[in-house]
Parts: sequence; structure tokens; C-alpha cells
Amino acid sequence: MPTLRFGKYLTLAAAALLLLATAPGAVAATSDPADSTRGAIATTAAAETWKAPLSTRGRYIVDADGNRFRLKSANWDGAQGSWTGSGSKDDPANQHAGQNSYGIPLGLDRATLPQLLDDFHRLGINSIRLPFSNEMIHSTTPVPDAAVTANPGLRGRTPLQVYDAVVAALTQSGFAVILNNHTNTSRWCCGVDGNERWNSSQSTQQWADDWVFMARRYAGDPRVVGADLYNEVRRDVLDDPNWGLGDAHDWYAAAQLAADRILSEANRNLLIVIEGINWTGIPVDGFAHGRPTLTPARNLSHTLVAAHKLVYSAHFYGYTGPNHSGATGIGETHDARYQDLGRDQLYQVLNDQAFFVSSEANQHFTAPVWISEFGIGSGETGTAARTWFGNITDYFADHDVDFAYWPLVGWEGHDDWSLLRYDTSGNRSGILDQSDWRGTAWNRLMTAPTRTGAVDAVPSRNMLATDHGDYVQSLRVRASGDWNSGASKATCPDGERLIGLGHSGVRALCTDVSTGDLRSPADTQTVVTDERHVPSGGDWASGYTKLQCPSGNFLIGYSRRGGRTSAALCVPAAGSLAGAGRTVWFDRSDNRPAGAAGGDFANGDYKGQCADDEYAAGIAFTTRFGASQGPAALLCRKLG
Repeated sequence: MPTLRFGKYLTLAAAALLLLATAPGAVAATSDPADSTRGAIATTAAAETWKAPLSTRGRYIVDADGNRFRLKSANWDGAQGSWTGSGSKDDPANQHAGQNSYGIPLGLDRATLPQLLDDFHRLGINSIRLPFSNEMIHSTTPVPDAAVTANPGLRGRTPLQVYDAVVAALTQSGFAVILNNHTNTSRWCCGVDGNERWNSSQSTQQWADDWVFMARRYAGDPRVVGADLYNEVRRDVLDDPNWGLGDAHDWYAAAQLAADRILSEANRNLLIVIEGINWTGIPVDGFAHGRPTLTPARNLSHTLVAAHKLVYSAHFYGYTGPNHSGATGIGETHDARYQDLGRDQLYQVLNDQAFFVSSEANQHFTAPVWISEFGIGSGETGTAARTWFGNITDYFADHDVDFAYWPLVGWEGHDDWSLLRYDTSGNRSGILDQSDWRGTAWNRLMTAPTRTGAVDAVPSRNMLATDHGDYVQSLRVRASGDWNSGASKATCPDGERLIGLGHSGVRALCTDVSTGDLRSPADTQTVVTDERHVPSGGDWASGYTKLQCPSGNFLIGYSRRGGRTSAALCVPAAGSLAGAGRTVWFDRSDNRPAGAAGGDFANGDYKGQCADDEYAAGIAFTTRFGASQGPAALLCRKLG
């Protein structure tokens, strides 16, 4: 998440050896609880006709029939915890905005589940991001009766059992549910609070185990459609998270691990939502600091074991900025906040930080982008903040963006950011009231033209990265064991073929373009370590060692030992492979087809790539002393 929302966020480290202060409390709601008119908002039925599971096609999320499913979501928070980290956990004054969630979704003490769901439908949303904490999963203490006053049937249940009931109610009512691991501990996020990273208060192993547990728990409910892996990864006092360094703070690697385990061990149908890095550096003028968001994905993107399941996400709030933590006072810098940016400048920043992922088609990083948090208070009076909210909702409307508002539910008189607020008698106020100034922007967002109907299938283009070890993304290959022990191995996901390589051998590109899955149903594979499959008179890279696939096979993987090419992994095609071959050299410069898709899949490296109507049948490299022994050429053959 962003690092500081008034009432929601704590800030990051202000300077070395100094933690930031907590943010001011939320402004109290000023609307009349009795004002329950609904004419200000044009609503649509949330139970749209859609068929689970969801997957992706280019920048779009689609249902099982290939029809666009736009995530028009809101965050029903509470199960991630509301304690602010100081004082008694039982004192409401020590809970965010004075709202004790008791570690379960907010509002169950004030309104019945049917009433809540009916109000959600009136908003026009079709999906719910449902935060939880790892502590919630393991708690065996029943929630107090006071936590579920309006829903006495939930008395005596643990927080996880209440969460179960909420999930079931939402999906039975037609909503899609995205599970969101928001915190490690049930403490209000997001600052220096023990929840900075997925492994701040637990091991990466335990975190991934918990995800497998949660994915399996709801695997029988098809309307549980996604796993949002972790919320607002950010700096702690001592160190930054990173994207690809291979250490214990590598968010790229941790997300890859959890995603692959969820899809291979628990539920292959889930969308995997990976949020960009929320904050690095020390928010003090003169020190490096900023909000990387999704920018690292341009050079290093994720490839999952199940194709068409990756969704990237980002958060935007007006009081934060590209280099502004959102703090006031200690930790505040002179950087611009998003709400300080003019409309055109804001839109450029949004694209640079996040939407390039969805707007630049046919790249190795192309995927849907879900803005899984944004919001503002109904009591906000600042011109800059109000203008920002209008600008960003206009952007979402005009660019057909998937979004999730934060938060959905709050208590009347406590959190005016919530879309819906409830008093102790269950009376509702909020954005459905004519008096709520946010209604105009919300109404435009919910009713603007949007793409619907069938979305054409889009070829996969995925990066392989052996920067820090194996990157074997084929479940069929994994099942066969270690095919080149001691080497760093990379294998395309099932259904794809290798089409491009970098000269260092660290990065590669996979695709299913033109033909779809070429592979035979048989699980045979050939590890090629010498030239035995090069036919007589077929020296396509004279003076170089050639690892060529057997006749009728194509390349899906490779390995390296340090900087030296080690082996090629080949599999048989389902049909005949025919066509003339050509040598694509890339040891001295890039050699890619004009306008080649896939983008810069090996940043800073010479790249070779076969054409879309070709397959790779071999890798050549040199063993000359002093020369780079990484891949130097590909044998590309025309598809039959």
C-alpha cells in the first residue's frame, strides 16, 4: 500500500535510527445518518452473468467463456487487524479510527450479512478484495459476542471461521472474491509495524505455507477467484525490499515462489495478484527514497507455472506521491504528492509507474493492472485532494481500469473514507447519499463505457530468468526430476516454446504464438549436451558447439553452469515439424525480427529471437579461451 493515509497508514523510517510518527486520525463523518436517499448513484447488479474461473488475455481479465470481467471492486477490511500498535488491544481508542474490528470484516456488529450484501450490490461493484492476516489464520480464540452483535449465528466462531462465512455469503450473492494477505500480525498497516514484508514477522516458508492453506481452503468455491499475495511491501528500519536481488528481501522471488506453490499445490484456477514495491529509502530530503510501484517489471517480469493467471497491482492515494511517503511533519519531504500534480502530469506518472504494464501490448510484462486501493474521505474539503479524486477516477473511467476502493465498510462517526458507514442500530450512510460529494466521481466511474463481451485470445510472451538459480516453469518437466543436476535450469511453462535467448544465458523468452501448444502428449524429453543430433552436412554454426534437438523436437529449455552454456532441453512435437532453418547470431549485437514482440526480455544483453512463425531447434556457443561461452546463436526453423 501507500505508506500513509490519514488514519490508515503509518509512515516509514524518517531517518536513520528514527521511526516516523503515526498519522493523524480520520476526519469524523459529517453527513446526516438519516439521509439514506439513493438517487445520487446509478447502480448495477453485482451478480453479473459470468462464469468462473477467471484468467487473463493481454491487458484484460476474462471469465471462463472468454468474456471481459472488469474488476469493479471494494476492500472489505477488518480481518487484517485494526489495533494501532500501542496501548491495550481491547481499548477502542487504540484501534484505527476508533473501530475495533476484532480481526474480522468490519460491520458484522452493526448490520446483518444480508443487509451488507444488499448495500454492496447497490454500489454496483462486482468483486471484493478481502484482507486477512497470517495471525488470523492461526487464531483459535473465538471472537467476542460483541463483534457479531448483528449476526448472532456467528457467535462462538474463530476469526477464520467468521472469514469463511463472509466468503461464502459473498460468493453465494454473486460477488467474485480476491483473498488478500494484508498483514503478518493483526495490526493496522502500513508503516514500520512488523508487517513491512511478507516475512517481517515470520519466515518466507511459513508465509507460502499459509497461502497454500488458504488457497486449498476455498478451492471448492469457484467464485473465490484470486490470491493477492501481499500488501504494500516496503522498507523496515534497516533495509529495503528489492525486485530480483535474490536475497531474503527479494519480493520478486518470494512472489514467484508463493504463486507457483498456489497454482501447483492448491488451486490452479486462481488469479495471482502481485503488487509492486510500495516504498524504498528514507523519506528525508537528501536521501534516496521513492515508490517503485511496478517499474521493476519492465526489466524483470514474472512467469507463472500456469499461463494467463498473472495480474499486477498498484495503489494510489492523493496525499502520497512518486517520492512522497505521505507523511506530515516528521518524514515529510519536499517532493510532490499525487494531488499536487496537474491532470496531464498525473496521468503520465500513472502510466510510468503502473499502466505501462497493460498499455504496452505484446511485451514480456504485459498483464492486467488492478488498482487495488485508492480512496478519499467524504469529509475532505481540500481543493487539491478533491481535484485529484476527480482526476484519477476520470482516468479509471476513460482507460477502462480495474479498481478496488478502500475501504468499503466503516462505522458512522469514525471513518469517513468508507463507501458505506453504519451506526450501532444498523442505519447506513455514505456514498449512496446525495450529500456525499464523492458520488459524482463514483457515479461516472461506475457508468462510463467499458469493454464487454468476448476478448480475443492473446499469445503468451514470458520471460525466463536464471539470475539466482533454476527457473523451471513447466510442471511436466518438474515431474520428471532434475534434468541437469548442478546447473541453473530454465524451462518454458507448459504450452509454450523457447523463442529467444540472451547472450549471457541469464534470460530467455517463451511464447505460444502462431501455433499454441506444440508439444506431444507424451512426457518424453531429451537433454542435449553434445552434437550427436547435428546431421551430417548440417553445420549451421561452424566452429561453435551446437546443441541441436532431435528431429521432430523443439526447444523448451536450457541450462548454464556459470557463464557457460550447459544443455538444451527438447521435447517432441504433436505433429510434424518441417521447414527450412536459419542461424540467428547474437554474440555481437541484437538479432531479432523487425518489430519483434516480447520487448527487452534480456535487458543490457545481446538478444537473439526466432520469428513468430518459427521454432527454436538448437543453441550454439563457443568454448574458445577468453570468449563468452553463453549462447551465441539459435537455430530457427519454420513451423510446418
